[in-house]
Amino acid sequence: MSFADALAVIEGIEGWLTDAQARTLWDAAVRTGAGGAVVEIGSFRGRSTIVLALAVGARGRVVAIDPHSGGDRGPQEISPDQVRGDRDHAEFIANLERAAVTNRVTLVRERSAEALDAVAGAVDLLYVDGAHRYRPALADIEQWGARVRPGGSMLIHDSFSAIGVTLAQARSLFYSDSWRYLGRVGSLAHYTREPLGPAGRLANAARQAAGLGYFTRNLAVKLLITLRLARLFGRADANWPY
Repeated sequence: MSFADALAVIEGIEGWLTDAQARTLWDAAVRTGAGGAVVEIGSFRGRSTIVLALAVGARGRVVAIDPHSGGDRGPQEISPDQVRGDRDHAEFIANLERAAVTNRVTLVRERSAEALDAVAGAVDLLYVDGAHRYRPALADIEQWGARVRPGGSMLIHDSFSAIGVTLAQARSLFYSDSWRYLGRVGSLAHYTREPLGPAGRLANAARQAAGLGYFTRNLAVKLLITLRLARLFGRADANWPY
């Protein structure tokens, strides 16, 4: 299957993954090769899950971790809501069935911090799109990131956009000695696990710090949306989570 075919499959599935970001996920998953271990934290209704599952092919396997508790769905939907969560879960299952990838995906309906034992061995590709608050985002990056094999990839959604995620990146990744920043597609940041010396760490920190301008811009737009002023500044189409 081609990436264009995959885009057609996920068309209409609710979620905040852009087509360009889906391409980055697709390429990273294809590179894992047959039998590669792919872990997704935060699946919502399956938009990104399906892209990963289609990319790894019939012999691949994706572990999707999401409690589907109805919370952490956005800045205005943080508190759990089981009715809402069950609806998300039902849509997730139905979307996977329609995409014919159910047999490639293992859903772990738990919080990511409680699901560490659900995956055995090293991870080839980790996609982090879980709770965007600082502490859970930091735990996902550090605890699950430690499971990624040398040479493996970690992709983080809402980077340089959500405050908690960006602060977690700044603390754990900006001056990391084991994660090289490859760049970002919108709010999707891409890292590869490899050792970095002092000079490499400084260069890596500088490249990530350059994204703070984008972060500041996103915060300004979110403030305008909150104050209902976005339309006055030519952002009539802006909405959560921007």
